[in-house]
Amino acid sequence: MSSTETFEILRVLARHEVDFIVVGMTGAILQGVPAHTLDLDILYLVTEENFPKLSAALAELQAEFRADLMNRRLKPNITHLRGGGHILLSTNLGQLDVLGTIEEATRYQDVEADVVEKDLGEFKVKVLSLPRVIESKTRAGRPKDLAMLPVLKATLREIEERRKAGSP
Repeated sequence: MSSTETFEILRVLARHEVDFIVVGMTGAILQGVPAHTLDLDILYLVTEENFPKLSAALAELQAEFRADLMNRRLKPNITHLRGGGHILLSTNLGQLDVLGTIEEATRYQDVEADVVEKDLGEFKVKVLSLPRVIESKTRAGRPKDLAMLPVLKATLREIEERRKAGSP
């Protein structure tokens, strides 16, 4: 997924005032990790107030379930969002994973203290902190996550060293 596509999806979500946190590798990339990812993962706030906003954003993105083996072009609705599970979508801009939880059962509210705000110029987004992304990838234990840990940890060390030296 290109950075332009990611930015555009984030812009749509922000314009609809969706309460979400960028998680996964995109969250790490937004904090300076030199990597690439095929999708954008967001952890959304599972509340009645957030469902219509997220639903409208997904409609604008022409989101459809990507795991539909019968190719029925099913679109997510508020009932799907209420479930709070993993909604894996294709959009007109690329793949978007809309997650009600991460890890075992970690919700939006559970990680609010581990969020940094990133200014993308036209809007700001909440991003899971790099230390918390590392923790999440470690917990997941999948080969692709474990393979990225050295890069994630090295980037975190560089950021911390720059911070100690007084550089941005």
